[in-house]
Amino acid sequence: MRPALPLLGCLLVWAGVGAAVLAGWLPRWSWQAVLAIVVAVALVDLLRLRRLPSPSVQRQLPEALALNVRRAVQLTLQAERTLRLEVFDLLPGAWQSEGMPRRLRLRPGFAATLDYHVQPLQRGHFRFDGVQVRLHSPWRLWRQQRVVPPALDVRVFPNFVPLTRFALFSAEQASRMVGAHLKRRRGEGTDFHQMREYRIGDSLRQIDWKATSRARRLVSREYQDEKNQQMLLVLDSGRRMMASDGGLSHFDQVLNAALVLAYLALRQGDGVGLHAMGGEQRWVAPKRGMGTIDDLLRASYDLQPQPVATDYLATATQLSVLQRRRALVMLVTNVRDEDIEDLLAAVKLLQRRHLVCVASLREQVLDHALQGQVQTDADAAQAGAAALYLEQRAQAHDALRGHGVMVLDVTADALPGALVERYLSVKRDGLL
Repeated sequence: MRPALPLLGCLLVWAGVGAAVLAGWLPRWSWQAVLAIVVAVALVDLLRLRRLPSPSVQRQLPEALALNVRRAVQLTLQAERTLRLEVFDLLPGAWQSEGMPRRLRLRPGFAATLDYHVQPLQRGHFRFDGVQVRLHSPWRLWRQQRVVPPALDVRVFPNFVPLTRFALFSAEQASRMVGAHLKRRRGEGTDFHQMREYRIGDSLRQIDWKATSRARRLVSREYQDEKNQQMLLVLDSGRRMMASDGGLSHFDQVLNAALVLAYLALRQGDGVGLHAMGGEQRWVAPKRGMGTIDDLLRASYDLQPQPVATDYLATATQLSVLQRRRALVMLVTNVRDEDIEDLLAAVKLLQRRHLVCVASLREQVLDHALQGQVQTDADAAQAGAAALYLEQRAQAHDALRGHGVMVLDVTADALPGALVERYLSVKRDGLL
């Protein structure tokens, strides 16, 4: 409960009367009378404010939001009496909002609707603690802050908006949208797809001679890439993923890219699973069907990178038990030269049963350091250090390639296209 400006004005009037009494312009009783009137009016107004019922509030907002996606929120307020108030929705900390706070006047029997926008800046579980209202007394001498329900628990997921856009396109078109460079191939694969008329360019092995003799024209067998294979997304959630580019941590960008790849692989008829290593560990066994996307989102929406070292060998040991069927293992991390021995041992263990691809994230600042102009000694030292680091990094990648591991050296923004392109090339070449 706090005094408002009109009450302070009344006290100033009382003080002015007191000054006039001291100057002999007014009798002493007038100063006491003004004080009694001000106190009486203030107490009556305060009592009326305390008896005012709080307004009822309804909030319209989905309980599942996407990271960094602006969403509209609607508040509907009703009151039993005429109220003057200010409204502020108690957002989770550090969220961006537009359109708050708001002032309004409620009348009984009428509902007031307020619209504003929020933008969540971090994944995970969050809570709206209620709606804060600031009520003004009928004579506007006092104001009071109250927190009224409803509270609301919300979950912020990785940005799944691109997935809804991909649903309107074929798997091949969606792959091109994320930057994958596809090589067209006709009539090859491992699973029979259909019979069709021979086309120039078909190999003689595709011709079905029995069907040709019956139809009295050349007929070719067309095959498609094998389905019902499995892919396992192994995501590093250790300290290396805490770096950021473009306002998002590397782990957030990795998670977004992994969801895009999982969506396209599920569209291809394959099973997709997920394993988080490094920080908090999560496991989702590979499954088929588009509903698997929901399982992946629920398992990873609150997963955050932790300032701990990633134990690659322990991860490979766990996967040798958890994933018995052969799969394409997409391991996304940030390879450093000091990790190479542990990573090589882990990859060798995984290669006994699986096909392994290591996607190594490269910070964009390294590219900028090499491409920038060198004008000072500090610039030269920075460029030299970046060049040395990238050379050691390239040596680590070469060591992996020397053991038959597919390696992708990409920045975070190019990761979705690189992962999709490599997955499709594995399918196309029948490596699984």
